[in-house]
Amino acid sequence: MATASGTDSGSKDIGRLIVQGTDQHGIVASISALLSEAGANIVSLDQHSSDPEGGQFFQRTVFSLPHLPARLEELREKLDARLTGELGLSWQLVEARQRKRVAVFVSKSDHCLLDLLWRQRRGELPMDIVMVVSNHPDLAKDVRPFGIPYFHVPASGGKVEAERRHLELLAGNVDLVVLARYMQIITEDFLEAVGVPVINIHHSFLPAFIGAGPYQKAKDRGVKLIGATAHYVTKDLDEGPIIEQDAIRVSHRDSAQDLARSGADVERRVLSRAVAAHCEDRILREGNTTVVF
Repeated sequence: MATASGTDSGSKDIGRLIVQGTDQHGIVASISALLSEAGANIVSLDQHSSDPEGGQFFQRTVFSLPHLPARLEELREKLDARLTGELGLSWQLVEARQRKRVAVFVSKSDHCLLDLLWRQRRGELPMDIVMVVSNHPDLAKDVRPFGIPYFHVPASGGKVEAERRHLELLAGNVDLVVLARYMQIITEDFLEAVGVPVINIHHSFLPAFIGAGPYQKAKDRGVKLIGATAHYVTKDLDEGPIIEQDAIRVSHRDSAQDLARSGADVERRVLSRAVAAHCEDRILREGNTTVVF
C-alpha cells in the first residue's frame, strides 16, 4: 500500500518532527535552520496554515541525522528552546524506526481485522499488532496463525468489569487501539484511562440507518452511495475527528448482501489508510478536526 511517508521508517537515523500552533512569520525558516544547524538533511516537508493571519499552523518534517538515537536529547533541548520558548509552538520528535504497538479490538466480523493482520505481515503497515481483544471467542482460530495473542473478554460480566480487564491488558503495552468492527460502546472513563488514541471504523450512513442491519435498510431506501468513515474515538459517539473516508456507487441491481460485501471492502481500505496515517505520524489534530499529510 503506497503512503505519503515513502520509506521514511527504514533507517535508524530518520526522524519526524511534528509541529503545530498559532501561525506566525518565519516558522518554516526557523525549523529548517535549526535542523540544518544540527547537521540534519530534510527529506520531506509538509505544512499547512488554516489562515495566514493568526490561523493554526501545522508541519510534518522528515529528516535524516547521522547517529540520531544518540543525539535525540540534544536535539530535543534545542527544539524546546526554539519552538516552545521563542515561538510558543507545540511539537513532537519521533524516531521513524520506532513502530507503533497496536491493540485491535473486534467482535465477530473478521474483514477489518484480517486485513490489518495481512497488511502488517506483508510489511504494508509500519506497526506491530501486539494483541487482539474480543468480546467473543469466534475469531481466535483466525488470529492463531499470525502468532498474536488473542484475549477473549466477554461483555456478559458487565461493561465496568470488561473495561477494567481491557485496561489491565493495555497498560504500558500499546501506543494505539484500533476498533476493527468492535460492536461495543467505549465509555468516557475508558478513554480517559487508556492514555493512547483510539481509532474506529464504521459505515458512512450514520446518523441514518443506525443499529442492526444497516445495509438492508439502505437497500430498502434505494441508496446510490455507500462508504466508510475512520475517526478518532471521543466521548461523543461516532463524532470524533475524521481521519479517512471513501465511498463507492451502487445501484438498484445490488442486493443487501452485495451492499454489505461492497461496504466491507470500503471499510478495509479506509481503516488501513487511517491506521497507516496515524502510525506514520501524518495526522495532526485541532479540536474536532484533523490535518492529514
